[in-house]
Amino acid sequence: MSQTKKNTESVTLEPYTIYTRGQKTIIVAIVSTAATLSGFASNIYFPSLPQIAKDLSVTTNLVNLSVTCYMVFQGLSPAIWGAVADALGRRITYCCTLIVFLGACIGLAETRNFATLMVLRCVQSTGSASTIALGAGVIGDITKRDERGGYMGFFQGGLLMPVAIGPVIGGVLAGKLGWNAVFWFLTIYGGVCLTIVALILPETLRSIAGNGSLKVKGISQSLLGAYQRARYLRSRPQSSEPQKDDAPRRIVDLWGPVRILFHLKTFAAVLLVAVHYTVWQSVLTALSTIVRDKYHTTETQIGLIFLANGIGSIVGTLSIGRLLDRDYQKMTRKYAGNEEDLPIEKARLRTAWIWSALECISVLVFGWTVDQGVHISVPIISLFLLGWAAISIQSSVSTYLVDIHHSQSASASASLNLLRCLMGAGGSAVVGPLIAKIRVGWTFTLMTGVMVLLSAGILVPMMFGVDFRRRRHTEAGIQELVA
Repeated sequence: MSQTKKNTESVTLEPYTIYTRGQKTIIVAIVSTAATLSGFASNIYFPSLPQIAKDLSVTTNLVNLSVTCYMVFQGLSPAIWGAVADALGRRITYCCTLIVFLGACIGLAETRNFATLMVLRCVQSTGSASTIALGAGVIGDITKRDERGGYMGFFQGGLLMPVAIGPVIGGVLAGKLGWNAVFWFLTIYGGVCLTIVALILPETLRSIAGNGSLKVKGISQSLLGAYQRARYLRSRPQSSEPQKDDAPRRIVDLWGPVRILFHLKTFAAVLLVAVHYTVWQSVLTALSTIVRDKYHTTETQIGLIFLANGIGSIVGTLSIGRLLDRDYQKMTRKYAGNEEDLPIEKARLRTAWIWSALECISVLVFGWTVDQGVHISVPIISLFLLGWAAISIQSSVSTYLVDIHHSQSASASASLNLLRCLMGAGGSAVVGPLIAKIRVGWTFTLMTGVMVLLSAGILVPMMFGVDFRRRRHTEAGIQELVA
């Protein structure tokens, strides 16, 4: 018996992941680059809206509906692809979604009528939107909680690059070459992303690849995965214990994201993001028409105005990542590493009210300064702060969802995408008619009021999250004893 104990103690368990810190950074950079497709396809399009309306002989409000349709499918498609990724693997899902995106972009570049534009924008969204949920799933696979905030911040910062430069590129392309050039740009960019993913990105789903040391076959193989697995196996101690699947292989559960969305500890946090995202996207959707009519700007100038919002978003997500890691480490020290008692809700969401207040103030200042024709520098500063606040809320909640739904991280991110994009689509559809009816200032005052009312629900997980987890663990223990 003593010999058995000695042998057991001599066994060295494998690390959580075989990938080094530098390799994890490369992986996150790849998924972040792929995730920029969703942002580029959305934001690069905004400066072109007035030109598209003119070329296709439709009203601006009708073209705005193409933004609405894009966002509807942006919300729905990740619920499907996220479930596929959690069951069949990250790589196969990436390849499928990127091929769909490429086909849609080629069709949009050649479209000559509004009906085709609407249909293909929906298909384009189906292909691009899931890259965000897939990226969050990959990060959940290869990182632990104490480092996840920083990697999620890096991921969010990268994928928000299109928010900063997308409208600038779109404005220049539309102004110099016409709006069709926007979609040829997306075709080339999407092809590059597909090539990088297919060649380099390793399979990270832990039910297939474990910590990366398990042998994978077929489309799950990649250059980086094969290289690091061979390198690790050569250096692994003979006494180490191979890490088997830490989760059973799953069937595709299409209802998984919906169940996560309506989970008690999830819904309030997702609603917080959704309502703030809705107002944010409503501002961006109306921005081109508002500044053109009020300040008589060109497409290129419109793109430069969008730049302030994008820079604010990047600054926000890079700063919030470090803050999330610091808060988690502080909580871990306080609770001596006991994860059952650790209030993960407070560690991730405690600053949410600060960002919510900042967004409310930014939207109000933007709405009324534009309404009154104040110098354009003031609305531009408001857009910078709006981007900072909105993405800080989104990054905090995204990290929280991956933490509490670790084994279904892609589906958890898809549930967030589902509600925020459906609500965002509604906001984008009504903002134009609202502005026409009650003017810019009162429109965004009304939306700010909705933000304040619906944000109070975040108190539910922060106050009762720990007690809920304890009850769940107790019930699971009782069921196991009965069984």
